[in-house]
Amino acid sequence: MIDWQAIDTVMLDMDGTLLDLHFDNYFWSQHLPARYAEIHGRPFDEVRDQLAAQIASHEGSLQWYCLEFWSEALDLDIVALKQEIQHKIQIRPHVELFLRRLREHGKQAMLVTNAHPQSMSLKFELTRIDQHLDLIISSHEFQQPKEAQAFWQQLAAREPFDPARTLFVDDTLRVLDSARDYGIAHLLAIHQPDSQIQRRIDQYPAIEHFSEIMPPAKATAHG
Repeated sequence: MIDWQAIDTVMLDMDGTLLDLHFDNYFWSQHLPARYAEIHGRPFDEVRDQLAAQIASHEGSLQWYCLEFWSEALDLDIVALKQEIQHKIQIRPHVELFLRRLREHGKQAMLVTNAHPQSMSLKFELTRIDQHLDLIISSHEFQQPKEAQAFWQQLAAREPFDPARTLFVDDTLRVLDSARDYGIAHLLAIHQPDSQIQRRIDQYPAIEHFSEIMPPAKATAHG
């Protein structure tokens, strides 16, 4: 599926690609409304529906991903609430070996995420995936989400890369569309970013796990 001789740079999303999206989906759909309902003495179902509509209205924008925005909008400490269920933060299967193999093969491994820096800090503290990455970019640095062409333009200005020799892996179709429009040649989706929710992707080449595109182990010299 991947010709590794044709790839220099590997750009990877975080939530739903390197990490199980179940943590994020559970937080926004279950834990946050439950705690909000508890704090305000309101019915869970009513709060869940209200928050779902409020959150959906910002989908695809930088605000959708911004913990500071939601902390202010809901008058809650979103980071503290995330820490309450941090045991649900999990690395997806085969990710660590995949990242090690990229390094063995001399590929540049870049994290390219819409995640808020506070969310990244929490997840790095628990998973340590950052130690396998050459560069970490949050779209909040550019004030543009990956859905926007301005994001890719600013990324290229800061860290030049050859789109023709770049592989980008993401679980969100509208982000893959944006990367395609920018000219990134090698695009890959994730079939099931949330381990608890079945999903199949037809619009792009897609994998279940990184074992399907694992670069081969480098032969070790003896002598």
